[in-house]
Amino acid sequence: MNAVGIDVSKGKSMVAALRPFGEIVAKPFEVPHTSSGFHQLVDQLNSLDGSTRIIMEHTGRYYEPMARWLSDSGFFVSTVNPKLIKDYGNNTLRKVKTDKADSVKIARYALDNWQDLRQYTSMDIIRNQLKTMNHQFSFYMKQKTSYKNNLISLLDQTYPGINDFFDSPARSSFVACISSLTVSGSQCRPLTSFSSVFSFFVT
Repeated sequence: MNAVGIDVSKGKSMVAALRPFGEIVAKPFEVPHTSSGFHQLVDQLNSLDGSTRIIMEHTGRYYEPMARWLSDSGFFVSTVNPKLIKDYGNNTLRKVKTDKADSVKIARYALDNWQDLRQYTSMDIIRNQLKTMNHQFSFYMKQKTSYKNNLISLLDQTYPGINDFFDSPARSSFVACISSLTVSGSQCRPLTSFSSVFSFFVT
């Protein structure tokens, strides 16, 4: 029964392995997030006697390559909310916060919650991909709204009152209305897009 705690950070991880009653199987050691580093870790974990469960915090995106690699190598991998690890074992006034201490703490959490650990599966990968897509879509929509508001502001500055002709940000009647206006005694040239509208007012 080997509990492997992994404290993941950018580009590297700290790994420690414990057995019940505080027996240290592997003192904390650093693993780079490279192909050779992952291979060496897999070889070392395969050399352990008994069942092995690996646990790490799902913090940001840094844990994903490690979790996928170990899961694909046939290990039981569990990713947990960092809040659970943070609140675990807070029965001392001494607060030791290092990567080595954190990896040991994570391994201890795995031992005490052995039966309740949920295995990392392909659904976690799909869920993370969907979260990424949702974040990117939200970012795109915020940028789109920002650009629209910026265009409206520029139009207000260069042609005050022009936005009063339109009742929605979509400006569906924009081209038809502008193309029929007469500015300074001359007919406006035909406008067929927002870019041409923008060019018209700033040139």
